Amino acid sequence: MDVSRSERKIDHIHHALGHEREHHNHFDDMDIVHQSLANLDYHSLNIGTEVGELSLSSPLFVNAMTGGGGAKTEEINRDIAIAAKETGIGMAVGSQMSALKNPEERKTYEIVREMNPEGTIFANVGSEANAEQALEAINMLQADALQIHINTLQEMIMPEGDRNFTERLKNIEQIVTKSTVPVIVKEVGYGISKESVSTLRSIGVRYIDVGGRGGTNFSKVENLRREKPLASFNNWGIPTPMSILELSHHFPDIHLIGSGGVRHGLDGVKSLILGAKAFGMAGGLLKVLIDEGKDALVTEIEHIHREVKIAMMLMNARGIPDFRNKAYVLYGRTKEWADQRL
Repeated sequence: MDVSRSERKIDHIHHALGHEREHHNHFDDMDIVHQSLANLDYHSLNIGTEVGELSLSSPLFVNAMTGGGGAKTEEINRDIAIAAKETGIGMAVGSQMSALKNPEERKTYEIVREMNPEGTIFANVGSEANAEQALEAINMLQADALQIHINTLQEMIMPEGDRNFTERLKNIEQIVTKSTVPVIVKEVGYGISKESVSTLRSIGVRYIDVGGRGGTNFSKVENLRREKPLASFNNWGIPTPMSILELSHHFPDIHLIGSGGVRHGLDGVKSLILGAKAFGMAGGLLKVLIDEGKDALVTEIEHIHREVKIAMMLMNARGIPDFRNKAYVLYGRTKEWADQRL
């Protein structure tokens, strides 16, 4: 294995966990309107959700975090897979591009399916992957879906990053055409606009993970590795609630996933109210795992499920689809975005 690449991936994890987050989370620009007259039985609530062809037992899944970091990454992926199995949630692996290029790294991903043989697992490739590589990534995990991550700004700030994206749309279209599982196009912290989705929709994409601004900031992560940081881009991107808002408004046929800055179950619920059908969490869950261990991660996931179910009681939502269009109020920059973009 390329030791320098392995060390770089571990550096990414440490920087991602340690960098300063935005002082303002845009989920705080949204209040849910409380409903006093609950008439449900907490124990009969159903947190299962349908995201297109995907049937999930929870709206929460562990989003992509780690890829190609050697033994440490394998350990992290193993523990996340075990926690996902114990709590019945899905998980996405980090980019498999390194394993497609170096067979020695396959085991750091394959451990996920070994530990969770019946679970919902998302494979992950970059938009530079061709259809054959995408199918190999799916087969590597017997995956239920495939994420294609798009990360132009991260690559531009990364000293050794890609600079040519001219084949991106052709690659995505071919993957969507040939894939045997749903293909989810995912941003990595910069959000996705209605203009981008209009283009993606025209080539057959029907699943979007907005990956909005507010969580792990890969501009800051990569700038920590530069001699002269491109710090002017540290606050670039569309915050998650804004991205979900405009995509759900303009593209009702697109299956949306909310991620980026989701801190707890209530932020996840806000994503669902705005139009997402599931929500992903990454950095916060990884921090619990690294700091406190696998059992603490299981406890945290169960706590998030409890938060979701309490919100269901407070809003008379028997199931996850009932959250859609529940009453809410927007403030500040999020309201200004909605006023100008919807």
